[in-house]
Amino acid sequence: MKRLILRPPAFDDILRLLAAWRVWIGGAILGGVAASIIYLIAPLPYRAQATVLVDQKVEQVIPQEQTDLLKDTYLQRETDKLVEIVWSDQTLLRVTAQTGLPAAKLRDGRLHLSQPSDGGWHFLADAPNPGSASTLASAWAGAFVEEIQSKPAGISPLLEVNFTQKQNLPVTRTVPMGIFVFCGALLGITLLAFVLLFFDWKNA
Repeated sequence: MKRLILRPPAFDDILRLLAAWRVWIGGAILGGVAASIIYLIAPLPYRAQATVLVDQKVEQVIPQEQTDLLKDTYLQRETDKLVEIVWSDQTLLRVTAQTGLPAAKLRDGRLHLSQPSDGGWHFLADAPNPGSASTLASAWAGAFVEEIQSKPAGISPLLEVNFTQKQNLPVTRTVPMGIFVFCGALLGITLLAFVLLFFDWKNA
């Protein structure tokens, strides 16, 4: 039995592949089915989202006649301070007290902060089951609110935070199945096209 020979594709081979719709459909089906099986056998973690409303009262700190650049600079500076508090030892120790997870594990990628600015701050937590994800996200957001309410140094006294979403949190997979299957389909098409283009099947 002859071995398949790896070779660079000719221009005619590329044109034939582009016109071979069966290859695209076949690759997409094979890749999508494979991705679905992997998703069901080894499901991705769940992700819960808790929301805290942050109002930095910028209109009270900076008069209306000032430039937008000055306001944006102030918001960015104050937001950076709040982000530091979100990830501070004090905040995470509060989470540890509620969940039992040490701070080192809380910093290992299971917590995510989304849209930090003036408005809704989303505290996302990943866990193997929906209940654990909800508990972790709620504990983290609540710890941040408690830490801000303790009036830490350097934070504007005008700042207001409200825990707007702490129960019945939305929980999804970290990657939806549809996206996972779509990526699998694209990978299937790519791999099948690579095999057909770069291997000499005529002389195999």
